[in-house]
Amino acid sequence: MKRIAMLAVLLGCASGAAAQPTFHGDNARTGVYAGSGPAQLQGVKWSFDTGGPVLASPVVAGDLVYIASASGALLAIDRHSGRELWKFVSRMPIASTPAVEGDTLYFVSSAGSLVALDAATGQLRWIFATEHERHFEARGLHGYGPAGQTIADAWDVYTSSPAVADGKVYFGSGDGNVYAVDARSGVLQWKFPMRGVVHASPTVVDGTVYVGSFASDFHALDAATGQSKWIFQAGEDPANHNQVGFQSSAAVVDGVVYVGCRDAHVYALDAKTGRKRWDYPTSKSWVNGTPAVRNGIVYVGTSDTSRLMAIDAKSGRLRFNFDAKGFVFSSAALAGGRVYFGSHNGRFYALDADDGRLAWTFQTEASKQDPLKLLKPDGSFDRDGFAPVFRDFRDMYIDLFRFRSIGGILSSPTVADDVIYIGSLDGNLYALH
Repeated sequence: MKRIAMLAVLLGCASGAAAQPTFHGDNARTGVYAGSGPAQLQGVKWSFDTGGPVLASPVVAGDLVYIASASGALLAIDRHSGRELWKFVSRMPIASTPAVEGDTLYFVSSAGSLVALDAATGQLRWIFATEHERHFEARGLHGYGPAGQTIADAWDVYTSSPAVADGKVYFGSGDGNVYAVDARSGVLQWKFPMRGVVHASPTVVDGTVYVGSFASDFHALDAATGQSKWIFQAGEDPANHNQVGFQSSAAVVDGVVYVGCRDAHVYALDAKTGRKRWDYPTSKSWVNGTPAVRNGIVYVGTSDTSRLMAIDAKSGRLRFNFDAKGFVFSSAALAGGRVYFGSHNGRFYALDADDGRLAWTFQTEASKQDPLKLLKPDGSFDRDGFAPVFRDFRDMYIDLFRFRSIGGILSSPTVADDVIYIGSLDGNLYALH
């Protein structure tokens, strides 16, 4: 009982930090954090080995940081000491960023369910089962063979992260539905069928849920009833199924929806009507991360072109472009005067948010050691290290192993006070200060 009481105190104690208890900082997914973040990197305050690659993002509530791992563990860690307080173990890897509301934590299981835990103890409260869970898949995916085989997409790496608002939990599923579930009981309130797998995280603003699917359909739904208010259809690719799909979640700011798509565009849509205000093309490079928006600037990364872009929120014109030397799936965080994000090359970057100048960088030990010799000295990929092995879809999974070997950062950062929390494919949660 003493341990439970101590954890309840930790949850209730903010220690001067603004709680950021959901993916990308808030239900509008703006990526803006109240903490200052470190202006210069002193080093690693602590690191914690989760037992498996980390794809989900950490969230901070009070003095606890919560992180999910592909080991199947969801952990609560004291954010000051890095000490484990409790661990919940799922039978499947977890790639969903948890959301904390009050005394309850919610996450989406890779087994196909929404799970509610006691945030102080990790004890199970309830489980809501979906129809099923699956990855995005298609024949001839990304041009891989065999042509007659349906191929699961190795780059569909995340599952939906829940949003909690007005007593409901909203999330997407591989079964193609968006769900609203009662936050206290886990009873279904409504579900809405999308055209494809829904692994983007719903954005909830002013009674509307915004979310897209891997079929490139993006909907605004009434949060109370689940009825569609409008739909926006992005690009499709029936031949290779490569330039298609919303893996990015949306950021909604000042009546505008900002969202990236694997059709190689960043879109700005009117939040009330869905009318396109502008789109920014990214040279056939996926935009998988969720845009961060502050002071009239949209910050978002690209895959193959390895960029962190700053785009004028009103005009859609590029303001600056930073070469990260590696794919950027990590969604940027904004705190103080910096923009923070990670890359597949095992490096974490802090840029000046106004002009894109590099302030500092952190490199995982796995990236420094580079056991498979995948990186050039500047951090860019050595293409010889990524030579095909089977020359079919299996090479996608080999590449994921390669990125794990260098501690690639696909997780998105969370900032509390002057500390940044970030996960890595090397299995560690890092506290940088």
